[in-house]
Amino acid sequence: MQELSLNILDVAENSVRAGATLTTILVDEQPQQDLLTIQIADNGCGMSEEQVQRVTDPFFTTRTTRKVGLGVPLLKMAAELAGGSFSIRSKLGEGTTTTATFQLGHIDRMPLGDVAATICTLVQCNPEIDFVYTYRRGEREFSADTRQFRQILEGVPLSDPQVVTFLREYILENTRELGG
Repeated sequence: MQELSLNILDVAENSVRAGATLTTILVDEQPQQDLLTIQIADNGCGMSEEQVQRVTDPFFTTRTTRKVGLGVPLLKMAAELAGGSFSIRSKLGEGTTTTATFQLGHIDRMPLGDVAATICTLVQCNPEIDFVYTYRRGEREFSADTRQFRQILEGVPLSDPQVVTFLREYILENTRELGG
């Protein structure tokens, strides 16, 4: 994968396949500490201890449509190559939390990419699932929460093209405002 936003998309799609009704995505840039943290958490079906131990093996997957699962191993590799770390916590019936850290200024850190497009893709393709995207830079942050959008929109589907366009602009504007 060429951008971290594509890793976010892949791991969040795992959450969807795991039956999550809520997935939270955090992108936390801390320039003073030279640290980028990406965390994806869900309330899906979770994984057994054995699955957690094997999930970073590219030849392990729970999917029946293919014999490899590269998303999590590629995110782990990207984090470690950029002076960071990777962890995954999961409990059956409760969900999974995936955390990757990167040295923000590391020469091998992939660019973050178009996170706004990633979030919009997730929302548009899964309008029945709630997503909370939080971008933090230093002490400042903003969030885009589909539960709040649902209340405001009063029945207009989140997959409506105008809603998706608004969401994208909202994320981009707020990210720029925080200096990202």
